[in-house]
Amino acid sequence: MIAFAEILETIGRAPVRKRAITNHDVLNEAHAYAKPSSFSRGMRIDLNGLTILLISGTASIDENGESVHIGDFRRQMRRTLENITGLLASEGCTWHDIVRTSCYLRDIERDYEAFNEERTKFFDEQGLDPLPASTGIQAILCRPELLVEIEAIAMFRTEKAGSGKE
Repeated sequence: MIAFAEILETIGRAPVRKRAITNHDVLNEAHAYAKPSSFSRGMRIDLNGLTILLISGTASIDENGESVHIGDFRRQMRRTLENITGLLASEGCTWHDIVRTSCYLRDIERDYEAFNEERTKFFDEQGLDPLPASTGIQAILCRPELLVEIEAIAMFRTEKAGSGKE
């Protein structure tokens, strides 16, 4: 019990560092659009050896900020997953570090079956076990041509807790 109390005390005093994350090979910055949008592609939070990545809603957008695969749900889904993969890779992690996703579909009744098939296939390709916690939501997305958008949370250790290295 004493060790757990010491860990909590150490975490309580640890500095919280945060910074924006991006990967220009797969996505541009939203604030670089002709009509800028004020958000980061993701946020990295480092806390005493634990890193948390908060991946913003990500869709079928290319490195120039253009929507791609218009009208093709499955290809939009795959591009969305590839964009998230690129953001994870830029921070040295993978889908194995994802603990939660929030999945927004423009038309959940029409597209959920294809969504679930593509997600299942992708997660199988990644060898994920356990699967991330997830929620599927019908939503109006930021661009009318987008059919799916996914947010993700990843967590991983970058060092041993309490080692004092940052």
